[in-house]
Amino acid sequence: MSEEKPQEPEQPAPTPSDQALLSPPTPDAMGPPPEWMPAPPPRPASIWNRIAAFIVLIAVVAAAAGAGIGWSLARAVNNRPVAQATTSPEAPIQQVTPGTSTSPSSTTDAIAAKVSPAIVDINTVLGNGAAAGTGMLISSTGEILTNNHVVNGSTSITVTVQGRSQKYSAHVVGVDISQDIAVIQIDGSVSGLPTVKFADSSSLKVGETVVALGNALGRGGAPNVTSGQITALDQTITASSGGSSSETLNGMIQSDAVIYEGDSGGALVNTAGQVVGMITAGQAQGFRSSASDVGFAIASNTAVGIVNRIRAHEQAADLTYGQVGFLGVSVQTLDAFSAQQLGLSVSSGALVTSVQPGSGAEAAGIARNSVITKVGGASVTSSDTLGTAIRSHRPGDSVSVTWVNQGGTHTATVTLAGVNP
Repeated sequence: MSEEKPQEPEQPAPTPSDQALLSPPTPDAMGPPPEWMPAPPPRPASIWNRIAAFIVLIAVVAAAAGAGIGWSLARAVNNRPVAQATTSPEAPIQQVTPGTSTSPSSTTDAIAAKVSPAIVDINTVLGNGAAAGTGMLISSTGEILTNNHVVNGSTSITVTVQGRSQKYSAHVVGVDISQDIAVIQIDGSVSGLPTVKFADSSSLKVGETVVALGNALGRGGAPNVTSGQITALDQTITASSGGSSSETLNGMIQSDAVIYEGDSGGALVNTAGQVVGMITAGQAQGFRSSASDVGFAIASNTAVGIVNRIRAHEQAADLTYGQVGFLGVSVQTLDAFSAQQLGLSVSSGALVTSVQPGSGAEAAGIARNSVITKVGGASVTSSDTLGTAIRSHRPGDSVSVTWVNQGGTHTATVTLAGVNP
């Protein structure tokens, strides 16, 4: 995947809660991480640090074309009731009292061995691209906890379980977009899978030893393992997947265990091999860096609470079940400058920045630099209102879409595809 070096505008230096993006991996950065890797030394601020002041969400994007398409739609305001699931609610996950071990035999390898069999590789298709992340098995029948950004915008999900040669397809059960948490389920009948054990994270303390396990660099196989300490608790971060969209996450656990792109959805465990957090984001160490010794994990109490709500099929505005309708465009809110530069006759709407090949939008004739102004009778004045309008429809629905370009105003019926929220 190629990447252009951004130009260097004048920007303020980043603050601790407003850090730099990790750039996607490149061929020369894709060598296997060592089984043990010391924390990388501090690096000077780079051009990239000064331009994009965010923490990065660390799912690894393996192919860029089309990978970000649909992000704004999938992350739009979730303000409508969700459909009731048809299956019976499952029993809630029970957390355990945190354990500790000071035994000489409790090496990092021994700690990791307790949880490693329940760590899975997740690979997704996103438009013309692909991405990789990590998940944790939470039921013996194939229920998996991961980050929403690992599966967000994907049209298919494949799961690899250690010790099993078969690759499994999977589907999204439910997500909490605002908390970056997703529950997915392996398709078909599976049984006897190992599961992780969750500890209560409320008693964690700075200085505790932790071990991180994940699908580093999306290379697959046995999870990569690193160790470190908790360096801060209850952190608030602003995270980005590399585009213009970002999200604020609260109550995060910060540690110095080295993590890589692809570790998203992986496990942060205590010395007893119990999960205390889900790896989610890392601070960039420099331009084109894929490793970070400043990592952030969603606390197990937060993750388990949301999993249990999804298992109970709770009807709530912050929970989304199954796939959402997908138009096939990437958009931003139209501003006056863009409207003038493009010579358009509208002052508000969702400006199309790219169109996914083969999508309903492309079939209808919607092209880059078009401005979508109406969907299904609902006015569109911004990228957010476009997302809200799309989310009122389901995959397979045919909706009327109106857009404006230099050739005038156009209206066509578009059949929405299905995409994971």
